[in-house]
Amino acid sequence: MAKNELALKIKKHSETISAIKAEMAKIVVGQDEVIDTILKGVLSNGHILLEGVPGIAKTLIVRSLSKIMGCEFKRIQFTPDLLPTDIVGISTYEESRGFYVLKGPIFANFILADEINRAPPKVQSALLEGMQEKQVTIGKETFSLPFPFFVLATQNPLEQLGTFPLPEAQVDRFLFKIIVTYPKLDEEQQVLKKNISLQKFESFDLKSLLNDEAIIEMQEDVKQVYLDPKIERYIVRIVDATRQPAKYKISLGRFVDWGASPRASTSMYIASKADAFLNGKDFVTPYNVKSVAHNILRHRIILNYEGQAERINTDDIIKEILSKIPVP
Repeated sequence: MAKNELALKIKKHSETISAIKAEMAKIVVGQDEVIDTILKGVLSNGHILLEGVPGIAKTLIVRSLSKIMGCEFKRIQFTPDLLPTDIVGISTYEESRGFYVLKGPIFANFILADEINRAPPKVQSALLEGMQEKQVTIGKETFSLPFPFFVLATQNPLEQLGTFPLPEAQVDRFLFKIIVTYPKLDEEQQVLKKNISLQKFESFDLKSLLNDEAIIEMQEDVKQVYLDPKIERYIVRIVDATRQPAKYKISLGRFVDWGASPRASTSMYIASKADAFLNGKDFVTPYNVKSVAHNILRHRIILNYEGQAERINTDDIIKEILSKIPVP
């Protein structure tokens, strides 16, 4: 694709993205950074894990965005007694029809996995195939999932009773881990009048601005954003610093047990392109890489026992890494 052609397409897409944000503002107060990051995840064709206390609009954001983007939305409430078949579906039998497959809620474009850490490991494994392979196995048959396909999962960091830590293999499948925080005072004052406890979701009259084909087109255009080999080297050095912190003189590195996998590098590569795209640019700068680094790395850095005992925040480690790695 010619550079001028890509620049024109990005300008056109920027207008669409602005319209999406305007629609979101009808129902969601604040949380602009969270919405921007989810949009980057969608443009990167990646899954997202949202962590935050109850009642701060995590579910509302996902539900609203799926409506505005013209996608089929399904919500799965994860509980300790959930079974894999409750997610993917079952092979069943009726005398008049014989054996047939009853597909589960995973067959949609936007899947909200609510309180994902409440489900046991066998359920996590069922979801893992869908997240990575974009397909699921029911009985002896394998079925492709709709495209585009996104898992947006939420978890509550406060409660530990009755929860199951997500397997590292599954955590690594999430492109971003977003920390959703409390709204500001003036934003919370607006929430008092504009919330779905007082009004129905349908009363906000959200418009569908995209469809499956438009989302796929935007994802393909994101891939065309230029990323210089010097920026590639910068990305690889950042990820390498999580594995060999002593090599880069990272003082907090003594608390790291395992660094990020190569999937972190590929995630940062595409997500930095999406960040540039979202900001109307057809090339990536170090600023774009830094903008996505925390959301990509915070769940991929595994602390040792000392780090866990000291309650070290992986964001502090990432901050130090970004300050020590020379910008090209």
